Amino acid sequence: MSGTGPLEPGEGTHAWDAPVTPGRRGRPRGPLARHYDRHRRTVLTAAAALALLAGGGYLYADRPRQPSPPPPPPPSQAVDLDYLDAVPGPGNAEPGSFSFAVRLSVRSGPPVTVTRLTQPYAGLSMTSSPAAPFRTKALSARMIIVTLRVTECDEAPRNPGLPFLDVTLRNTRAIEAHSFILGQRYAQHLSQAIEDTCGNDSR
Repeated sequence: MSGTGPLEPGEGTHAWDAPVTPGRRGRPRGPLARHYDRHRRTVLTAAAALALLAGGGYLYADRPRQPSPPPPPPPSQAVDLDYLDAVPGPGNAEPGSFSFAVRLSVRSGPPVTVTRLTQPYAGLSMTSSPAAPFRTKALSARMIIVTLRVTECDEAPRNPGLPFLDVTLRNTRAIEAHSFILGQRYAQHLSQAIEDTCGNDSR
């Protein structure tokens, strides 16, 4: 045999029959690497799931948001109180009393509760049917019978200019006390009822 170069296998031998020299073997792998080799598919699946979850969370946080609905109106801006007419008083009405019908309408927003209904004049007391508190739904109306009674003629208003009712209203937005002026017809009917009751005293 002459010359230099790698040895070739002889007859009847194969390259894979040659013993592997220790110098060519790879460096021993640690326990973490061996564990990764055994569970590589599980680790990759978990990593992909985490990446997908993170991406979905980012898209959810960055999504366009719908504007919040506007708050409901304050109750005094959603309610009307209108004078209807004088009506017969209830059967158990006391002497010196007279009754009027008014209509409370809720134009918009959530239901409105009347928590208090009063009148401002000394010499008069007042009750209502229904009695407060009572609730009225949105886009609906309720008739209220207001019964006034003269308790002191000297203090009752003989010619009220713009008589009104004080009403405390509540909805989900606020609680408000509001004075509703009921107009000229109510002023005339109230003045006439007081005059009919206290006429003898005025003479």
